[in-house]
Amino acid sequence: GVRNYQARNMLRDRMRPGDGVFFYHSTTEVPGIVGLAEGASIGYPDHTAWERGHIHEDPKSQPDQPLWYMVDIRYVRHLRRAISLSELKTHVDALGDLPLLRRGNRLSVMPVGDAQWQYILGLE
Repeated sequence: GVRNYQARNMLRDRMRPGDGVFFYHSTTEVPGIVGLAEGASIGYPDHTAWERGHIHEDPKSQPDQPLWYMVDIRYVRHLRRAISLSELKTHVDALGDLPLLRRGNRLSVMPVGDAQWQYILGLE
């Protein structure tokens, strides 16, 4: 579950079916983009927040006033090769304000512009 308000807002308000998703491994030895997925739903309340004993339980979130949201995604494909974070950083001129490249910005959900999306796919 995502437990960050900025990421929650993107899932709840901006994610739509068919939107492209980069699948990014952040806790591996070499962090990077490894696959593609797509949005399969609009944002809906994250029911795990009110499931007693669940790892993502949050007593402040209730079914009638949900605090957290989630989306369904659909697998598209693996990349032909992983594109590491360190490689992405070497393309900062082309990727501009990609949030992933900002120091300290490691949200689990972040926007990628159309031009950035195409450029990253071109690195594959």
